[in-house]
Amino acid sequence: MRSKQSTVTIHDVAKAAGVSVSTASRVLNNKDDVSPETYKKVRQVIDDLNYTASLAAKSMRSRTTNVIGLLVPELIEVYYHEVIKGVGAAIENSGYDLLIYTSGSPTRNKRASWEREHVALLSSGLTDGCIIVSPSAPTFQENAKIVVIDPHGAGAEVPSVVATNHEGAIQAVDYLVSLGHRRIGFVQGHPSAWSALQRFEGYKDGLAKAGIEFEAALVCEGDFTSACGKNATYRLMNQPNPPTAIFAANDRTAIGVLEAAKELSLNVPQDLSVIGFDNIPETMQTTPRLTTIDQSIREMGSLGVQLLIDMLQNRESSQLLHTVPTRLVIRDSCWMLKQ
Repeated sequence: MRSKQSTVTIHDVAKAAGVSVSTASRVLNNKDDVSPETYKKVRQVIDDLNYTASLAAKSMRSRTTNVIGLLVPELIEVYYHEVIKGVGAAIENSGYDLLIYTSGSPTRNKRASWEREHVALLSSGLTDGCIIVSPSAPTFQENAKIVVIDPHGAGAEVPSVVATNHEGAIQAVDYLVSLGHRRIGFVQGHPSAWSALQRFEGYKDGLAKAGIEFEAALVCEGDFTSACGKNATYRLMNQPNPPTAIFAANDRTAIGVLEAAKELSLNVPQDLSVIGFDNIPETMQTTPRLTTIDQSIREMGSLGVQLLIDMLQNRESSQLLHTVPTRLVIRDSCWMLKQ
């Protein structure tokens, strides 16, 4: 059977329903100034004729698209999956549709130019505004309606959503100290990520709070990957006086620490306590289950949607930086240190 979707117009809908074009349009746009009987009748005709309004036509008429764009670096990393879930949940009943773009490029320099190009593209009529997750580009065109999640700087000149990374890192160190650990290794995140820098500062401040002297030898550079977690664990545990606990800047790195510990025949948590940061779903499947800092990733996505819609509907707050709280999630990968 031939689809009528490409040939049916709003005029056809109005004629079949016996109403004016403006009434049919109000029903199509869910306006509340149409009687229930008329609304039901027009909706039935829309279904019968398989009519779908042209997004381009709606955009030209209203100068809005009711579409929000979402730019994410890639879709492999679970962190981005969780952000997308939060965005999807928040947008479900908002009246907006979602358009997702991903670069799939691991090179940050290329990502920055890709982000700018696609923000310009989306802002030229494809979307009303966009959310950018972990952007590499420091700035974007001035007229773009943008919200940033987990920026790579100390805060963009646009509404930004971050977790309380510094406080979360202090929570992690506090917990390890409460278990008797005083030699606590740290595997850093990507050096360009503001969240990584904040977690490193929290690690150092947590040590100072406990009266533990900072040792550069107990810190390894990282990039938020499991590979760097493995390499760092080999380096840390082969020291003459190795740490009794390792705090990784994210869960993916902590999973690498667990893998290396197994290869080194170290029993986690009896021989080595391990704690991560993020609380991605995989932390429930590791052996042992990973203790971590939950940074409310889905909530970050949901808050990003809320801030952008507020901006689009002229309810924008003067506050640019918005935070979501972190919390310690205790599982099985940390142990009381034997004295």
